[in-house]
Amino acid sequence: MGRVVFINGAEVAPERATVSVYDRGFLYGDSVFETVRSYGGKLFALDEHLQRLARSADSMGIALPLPMEALAAEVRRAVAASGNEDSYVRMMLTRGSGPLGLDPNLAGHPLRVIFVHALEAPPAALYQRGVTVSCVQTVRASDAAPSAKLGNYFASVLALRTARARGAQEALVVNRDGLVVEGTTSNVFVLRAGVLTTPPLSAGVLAGITRAVVVDIIADLGLAFEERAFPPQAVRAAEEVFLTSSVRELVPVVEVDGERIGDGAPGALTRRLHQAFRARVGLGDVLPWLPVGS
Repeated sequence: MGRVVFINGAEVAPERATVSVYDRGFLYGDSVFETVRSYGGKLFALDEHLQRLARSADSMGIALPLPMEALAAEVRRAVAASGNEDSYVRMMLTRGSGPLGLDPNLAGHPLRVIFVHALEAPPAALYQRGVTVSCVQTVRASDAAPSAKLGNYFASVLALRTARARGAQEALVVNRDGLVVEGTTSNVFVLRAGVLTTPPLSAGVLAGITRAVVVDIIADLGLAFEERAFPPQAVRAAEEVFLTSSVRELVPVVEVDGERIGDGAPGALTRRLHQAFRARVGLGDVLPWLPVGS
């Protein structure tokens, strides 16, 4: 098992994988990316991730260097080359290299990089105990390109730094209107008065792939649900809160800004939804909060 790096379709030894200092992804964060994981060796929702990559690239005016089918085949080839039982895959597309200057027309051809690492599952304690979060107001680069998954994560880095300084494990991003939009690398759901709520895409929320699966599961289970933005105080007053992302799936939140959510333990509905998600990806009763083999 190991690491694999493809640059513009060619496999490169990870220790020798380099990108020009004139690449606009390095200079300006002028890039888009996607993260995918596999289950039992099969990449989960690869087509959906590639479609979102294409939408992100289009919103930035970056041309896809390959047809979607060819890009999907390249990702699968990189995963096969890794020999990993399960993999974490990051696909990155930059505008390319060119002379110094903000003008995007200075760039040459787009650069694509595929990273494949052996998947390290999050620790069971993450799901057994849940996480603590803090609400942090910031302005994101993605506010200029709503719903695009941009390489520039500086606002999220600072938000996480602020949350950690407050003693929390994760940050919830609050926009300029004072509304919670998402986590630093996740979508957020809250349960209040029996209704599950998550911010709408119109609020500038990333169209999370796991978010979409969870929304579909909620519909299948016939649960009360709405897409609506909410302020930090609504999160603090929630009965349950959880985050969704491709690698971590559903992560229960047990404390917000020092205030306990519910009884301070992962909620029953969060568990139910996570179990339904695991069934969707073919893991059945293999639940991340239970000891291996139970």
